[in-house]
Parts: sequence; C-alpha cells; structure tokens
Amino acid sequence: MTKRAVRLLQRVDRAGGGLTADLFLYAIAAAFALITALTSTLLPHRAWGAIAMWPYAAATVLVVVQIMRRSVSGRGTLAWTTGVFAALLPLVVEAAQRAGGRSDRAQEEVLVVERMGERLLHDGTPYLGRDAIAALPVDERLMGYSPYQPGMAVFGLPRAAFGDFWWTDARVWFAVVTVGALTVAVRLLMADAAVMPPPLVRAVQAVAVVPICALTLATGGDDLPVLALCLLALALAATGRWGWAGVAVGAAAACKPFAFPVVVVLLVFAVVSGRWRSFLPGAIGLPVLVLIPPFLVDADAFLENVVRFPLGHGLVTSPAQSPFPGYLIAQNLPGGRLLATGLLVATAVVIGVQLVRRPPRTATSAALICGWGLLAAILLIPSTRFGYLLYPIAFLAWAPALKSDVSHRAFSKHTA
Repeated sequence: MTKRAVRLLQRVDRAGGGLTADLFLYAIAAAFALITALTSTLLPHRAWGAIAMWPYAAATVLVVVQIMRRSVSGRGTLAWTTGVFAALLPLVVEAAQRAGGRSDRAQEEVLVVERMGERLLHDGTPYLGRDAIAALPVDERLMGYSPYQPGMAVFGLPRAAFGDFWWTDARVWFAVVTVGALTVAVRLLMADAAVMPPPLVRAVQAVAVVPICALTLATGGDDLPVLALCLLALALAATGRWGWAGVAVGAAAACKPFAFPVVVVLLVFAVVSGRWRSFLPGAIGLPVLVLIPPFLVDADAFLENVVRFPLGHGLVTSPAQSPFPGYLIAQNLPGGRLLATGLLVATAVVIGVQLVRRPPRTATSAALICGWGLLAAILLIPSTRFGYLLYPIAFLAWAPALKSDVSHRAFSKHTA
C-alpha cells in the first residue's frame, strides 16, 4: 500500500474525531444484520440478524447524537456495549433455544467441537479414524471429520461432562476466552490512560463490532478465541511480556492451524529482540503438548482429520468453498488445485524471504505482516471461507494500537 493511500485512509479514519467512520461502521453493520435476518439461508444467521440489527441501529443513532454535539467521548464504551448486545446477547439466546430443543440454532462447527470434547473425554482422542468415518452413513461422514488442532476439544468438554445446558454450549466458552483475552489486551495497551486511545477504539471495533466477527461468535465462534489469543500475544509482545506472549499464541496454535503463521512471525520478532528463550517454550510447547494424547491413541486419525481432509484427500469434500481466487483457480482450470497450491506456497516463500531480510522489530510491524500474509493465504487457499477474513481485518486494525516503545528499547539494547 502506497504512502499516499495510507495517508488517505488515516484522514478518513480521523474525520470528525473518528465519528464519521464510526457512523459508517455502525450503519453498515445495522444494514448487514437486517439483510441477514431477511435473506440468509442459514437459520442461525437469520436469528442473529433479527437481534443484532437493533443494537447496531441504536449505536448508529448515538453516533449521530455525538456528531451533533461534537463530542467524541465514550467511543470505546459504545464499541464494547454494541459488541455485548450484537454478539453475546444473540449467542446466549441461541444457546438457550438450542438447549430447549431447537436444532437450528448452531452452525455445524459447534457440533463438531462438542463431539471432539466427547471423544476426548471417553476415548482419549478427539478424532475418528478413516475406517470409523467410512463406517458412518454417507450423509454423516462430513460431520465425522474434526479439522482442528486437539486443543479445540477443550471447548467441547463442558457439554460432554455436564449435558445439554445453555452454559455448556461450546460458543459460550468460545466467548469467555475471547472476551477475557481481549479485555487483558486492551488493559495492557491502555497502560495508565484514563480514556481509550482512538487507535485502540478502532481495534476493539474490529473484533467486537464488525458484523463478520459478531456473527461468527454468535453462531459458530471457533475462530474468535483463536484470533483473540493471537491479538493478546501481540499486545503482550508490544509491552515486553514475551513469556506470556508465547503462552497466548501457543494456546491459539493448539486450537487451530491459522495461528501458526502468527507463531512464526512473533518468533522472528522475538529473535531480533533477543527474547526468543522466553517466547519459545509456550509458543511451541503448548501445540506439541496437546498432540501427545491423540498420537498415543491413534496418530493416523489425527493425520486424517487435520492434514488429509483439509488438503482434499478425505472421504468427503470440505464445504469451505467461498469464491476467492484460490477456489476459482482450483475449480475452473486444468490442474487448478495444484496451481492454486503452488501460488500459495510461492506466496509463503516470498513472505518468508521478507521475514529474513526485513524482520519485524515492533509489534505493529508484526501485526501488519500477519494481516497481509493471512489475507494472501485466505485468497489463495483452494478451500476457504468468507468468514476467515476476520483474521486479516483484525490484525490490520490492531496494528496502529500496538505501538509501544518497549519493543524498540528491547531491540536497541540487544543490538547495542
């Protein structure tokens, strides 16, 4: 992105003390929720939209009042409050309705995670082997796959252990981790400030307000704790807490492979800052630790679910088929899947070379690399989802809020 484009975006973002962009964000979110409530073919999404459009609309009105009064106070509070009523309230409503017998109040990934927890509790591994999946009826084989890291099964344990209640819904525990991680990250970045700085307000909005995040948390949710833990890791790195940064990003990587690029970028950052010894145990140790039970029970089942199935070599095809370039290339060109995979690998090589030549020396630059790198990956992966865009959106929005002189001082001390 050119400097001129960056300056233009900054002027747009700061117009009216940030209120102009706020008005646009809340109004678009309200429209998105309304359209979702009226037209979505996914019933959990319709239920979310029917509730979320009201807090988004109320936030839009409040921003109009702020503009009329020329007052920018309370922007952070409005962002948090809108997130509560646009994401957490629909989540609890859908979880309660599901516990009451509604079978159309959760996306399939919620069921997958809860079954992972049940298998982990009873069998010692969250995965079914290829033969066990093949023995299922044809229309149930897709739900037999669990394409997540073993740590994700933890969110399914409450339902496996205590039964069907609203509070044992996996989404409730996704939300607990998400809110907890974001709260700690914001407190770290605010330091001693009495009012949330404008860049941090925008960062909170990117996760708590943007409809793609609110909708995902309320109806599916498995990506949000992974994202929030990665953002927490960046905040911890920005404030010099490298040991805890490793624990946070390691916990994210123990749940979902999307966190591994963040591990790599933060590891490079830790190396140039001279803090890799503090960072490495949590960042690498946790993802390795959660592999022990499934590998002891059935290592091939792990490979079938986490490696073969996402690569298109399972018994069924992944439903992740958003029309991004990688998917379109894979579906419409001869040898398209190999070509798309080749482009993805080439992009990873280019980013790797850039990491070596120009390693990140601040948390802000690390977040930018994560954001642009994951955006390229999501666009080029042969099997992907529109919802995955929440990762690059959040990383890019959080980059300005991560500015801290701690990482600069650490790097300068190491290289002096």
